[in-house]
Amino acid sequence: MSFEFIPATQDDRAYLLSLRKLTMVEHLENSGQYLSGAEHEIRLDDAYACSHLIIFNSETIGTLKYQEDGCIVEIMQIQIHPDFQGQGLGKKVILQVLTKAKNKAVELTVLKDNPALKLYQRLGFIITGEDKFEYHLQATKANRSPVSLIE
Repeated sequence: MSFEFIPATQDDRAYLLSLRKLTMVEHLENSGQYLSGAEHEIRLDDAYACSHLIIFNSETIGTLKYQEDGCIVEIMQIQIHPDFQGQGLGKKVILQVLTKAKNKAVELTVLKDNPALKLYQRLGFIITGEDKFEYHLQATKANRSPVSLIE
């Protein structure tokens, strides 16, 4: 199973904003963050050039915002459309990123109350820090679970 990560264009902005609200509002509000529409747009536009559509079986299933810098791959955002959640696709996207990263560390942040934290930990991410709302995680080649990479 392989996913394509196609760079997002400005034509994709409405889809990405809608996806962001569908997948993030509940988690943000559970953490005490109530963002206005304009604040969601600001977050969407931040590093927009790093935004990619996730394509699976010729269908757009979500977005992955990431950047590579030296020895680090930073996952800035991953969102799977609710129509495709619960099928293990988010996990498989992360596994593909980890596999392609080879010897690079992969970093991401996750809201403290987001159930995705447990998934990331099962995939070998460890908490390296935190702020008021998020945990900061990293997976290096050394701490990635070999079992998770062959599933």
